[in-house]
Amino acid sequence: MGSILVTGGSGFIGRNLCKSALHWGFDVTVLTRNKKMARKILPTPVTLFNSLDDIAEGTQYDSLINLAGESLASGRWTETRKQKFYDSRIGFTDRLFNSFCKRFPPPKQVLSASAVGFYGHSSEALNENSGSSGGYSHYLCSNWEKSARAFEAVGSRVSFLRIGIVLGEGGALASILPAFRLGLGGPLGHGRQYMSWIHLDDVIRAIHHCLQNEDVSGAINLSAPNPVTNKEFSQAVGKALGRPSAFTLPPWAARFIFGELADELLLGGQRVLPDVLLNRGFKFSFNTLEPALKSLLF
Repeated sequence: MGSILVTGGSGFIGRNLCKSALHWGFDVTVLTRNKKMARKILPTPVTLFNSLDDIAEGTQYDSLINLAGESLASGRWTETRKQKFYDSRIGFTDRLFNSFCKRFPPPKQVLSASAVGFYGHSSEALNENSGSSGGYSHYLCSNWEKSARAFEAVGSRVSFLRIGIVLGEGGALASILPAFRLGLGGPLGHGRQYMSWIHLDDVIRAIHHCLQNEDVSGAINLSAPNPVTNKEFSQAVGKALGRPSAFTLPPWAARFIFGELADELLLGGQRVLPDVLLNRGFKFSFNTLEPALKSLLF
């Protein structure tokens, strides 16, 4: 099937992708800062390196999947943390490109993570051709994509995976379930902001689709075809758990607790549609929210 180099391979999406890629028949190599931790998480057939300098010069990788990036949702956004967000995405991708130029043949294909935050905040339906309303998330994603686009200059096909809120055993869902199980779950602010979600299984299947098709390039929304409002999402989680979902966190309280993160990730949203995947005939395993939650919570 070919060889894949994955960055961010021990993260929430990365570790599941690596297991699936081995099953598909790929040779998988992961670039990781902590080989000891990654070895505990990833299957033995995955090859681990701390640095590109440790890889033999001239090694050819058919595909580069760049998922590395500091988590945006793990605390208040100080200027120091925002610099880490930037360095772990744009700075790292720049260094990755420069290393490839010096030591390795260019990969045939580059799949580089981005996010639906690229579009800013909007209740209008958005597809891959839509513009942005701006904001810090757009600034971060647009620069991240620009950095990855450099690989086009050396002949790689580059795709930007604009990933929505990923539902799986971990990630965003795991962070909110404790409150819902205590009966303290509910909408954030007015609850009308849209949440563009996607089941982890569909993220992995969509990446596989990209790896299998040589005509894939450009922006690709990795989000389910039916985004929901924050209120609808809260009600669906409460129903799945058999718990109430009436507790509302006022905007002022969200801003007091989370600062800038509240406006960017919690109180704002985007209604993103995966037009590229749908037009290519990709079939989502989970088109609607309730079956997706049921698969994870039961």
